Amino acid sequence: MPSVKDIISSLESYAPLALQESYDNAGLQIGDPAVDATAALLCLDVTERTIDEAIKRGCNLVISHHPLLFGSVKNITTEDERGRTIIKALKNNISIYSAHTNLDRARQGVSMEIAASLGLENVKVLEPDNADHSVGLGAIGDINPMPALEFLRKVKDIFGVKCLKYSASFHALIVKRIAVCGGAGASLIRKAVNEGADAIVTGDVKYHDFTTWGKRILIADIGHFESELCTKKIFKHIIAERFPEFSTYNSEEETNPINVL
Repeated sequence: MPSVKDIISSLESYAPLALQESYDNAGLQIGDPAVDATAALLCLDVTERTIDEAIKRGCNLVISHHPLLFGSVKNITTEDERGRTIIKALKNNISIYSAHTNLDRARQGVSMEIAASLGLENVKVLEPDNADHSVGLGAIGDINPMPALEFLRKVKDIFGVKCLKYSASFHALIVKRIAVCGGAGASLIRKAVNEGADAIVTGDVKYHDFTTWGKRILIADIGHFESELCTKKIFKHIIAERFPEFSTYNSEEETNPINVL
């Protein structure tokens, strides 16, 4: 049986902590790395419901994309959900590990998985690191030319988007070069335009991003949650490569914190 440290080692071989942004807090959030890992629950966000699900499934390790501990923590009490989540994890000897922007920037990270889901070809990193062009943020590649509305319908279907926001002022009929970025990728719109992209698929796009760039590129805002659900697939693949007998479970309890009517 692998230890928590063994599982972490496999994740960090794929997405080294050195790749994370300076503001981030990826890594082991809670727990003892030396204990044996019984099974792992994979999720986007760690909540009370996530910990309850881990307990029910017999998992003493939770692996998330978004760090539970992000920013300053001034107290841990039962007065808020984060405090209750931490306390419950500690009481039940559950370790919590997060791979966030280091997974975004990895060679085959979040954006590369999105590109694969869309069937992009000739894919490269959209905003590569200066020292290593194989890592960085976003991805860009080509698809067989298709009508813009057909592409949007394809995006909506692939990512299970209930309400797709897109740039209404974009008038080109055909798209063939596509940029993508998991999470909040509006900062990469300018780069996508400069790289000749006809469209960019990302989340958390603001009104003024649409008004500034909407005539020059088809912006498809699929939502932050929807754009990063693929992280669970990546986690499962990483662990299965090294520990094929180790059990991992995708969380069935987590839901998008944003609803639409």
